[in-house]
Amino acid sequence: MTAMRRGMIVGLGVAAVIVVALGVVWALRPVPAPSGAAPGGSATSPNPTPSASAPGGAAASLAVGSHAYTIDSGGRERTYRVYVPRALHGPAPLVVMLHGGGGSGANAEKFYGWDAAAAAGGFVVAYPDGLGPQVSAWNVDGGGCCGYPAREGVDDVGFVTDMVAAIERAEPIDTARVYAAGISNGGILAYTLACETDLFAAIGADSATMLDGCAHPQPTSVLHVHGLEDTTIPFDGSPGTGPGRIDGPPVDQVMARWRTVDGCGAETTTVAGVVSTSLSVCPEGRAVELITIADAGHGWPGAPLKSGAGADRKQPSQAVDTTAVMWDFFAAHPRTGS
Repeated sequence: MTAMRRGMIVGLGVAAVIVVALGVVWALRPVPAPSGAAPGGSATSPNPTPSASAPGGAAASLAVGSHAYTIDSGGRERTYRVYVPRALHGPAPLVVMLHGGGGSGANAEKFYGWDAAAAAGGFVVAYPDGLGPQVSAWNVDGGGCCGYPAREGVDDVGFVTDMVAAIERAEPIDTARVYAAGISNGGILAYTLACETDLFAAIGADSATMLDGCAHPQPTSVLHVHGLEDTTIPFDGSPGTGPGRIDGPPVDQVMARWRTVDGCGAETTTVAGVVSTSLSVCPEGRAVELITIADAGHGWPGAPLKSGAGADRKQPSQAVDTTAVMWDFFAAHPRTGS
């Protein structure tokens, strides 16, 4: 496993927490959520609360609800939000939701419905923030993607690793049920995390591709959702038209790579209207699944329809509820083997 780099998290609440254990000093504090581009439409998840004081004591738990925190990772102050539903029973699953380029953790929380899914399914959700002076993005360790983090060599794999470690110190988390989901630039980072760490039992990527060379991939269950009319990250691997100019491999090639990594059997494909689903069953309970939507573009299928100024742009497909499909996939694929 990639080494967990213990950062310093500084408390800003009325009561700060300082825990000294094995030479590591850390604290957890709330910070204001960053701003970022929103996809438009109304929120589909519970309204996040602005902040909460860090819990006290070595066995402290994160505050119930949605709160913002900061952590020092790689010499940079990084921010993220965590949603904890009420009445968790025992160590809980953790989903890390990675926003797309130009977005933020707060917007991913607001528009993709993960808080509501977590409340119903009994899991914790983390929403980390990318970096950028004007447009936030992630460094995915390949293809020059994306933006400021790629140019500056920001260690986003290290940041997500540090964030997961901080959450696990503060809240009982089932380490066999830690998952990464992402859209666009965030979906590409999800693949990078599967290539460079063994933190995640499964990943879910939407409107994405894989740009990391992936020399040492970890056996991981993979779900990929893609619209065949996506021109920002085209399904066929041709150069994209978006600001990132993503030029990655065809998605079919990415899926074939993960079927090889996971030692999967042959695909079985079903078609229902515009939705095609190809599933490969793999040893040790893993799976590789691809869902394509014939008439969908670049976006999160099932997200709220845009209104107002955004209503004239292509609306997100409603043919698939991506959040529900991803959670069902994650819940069915904990880490069971080596």
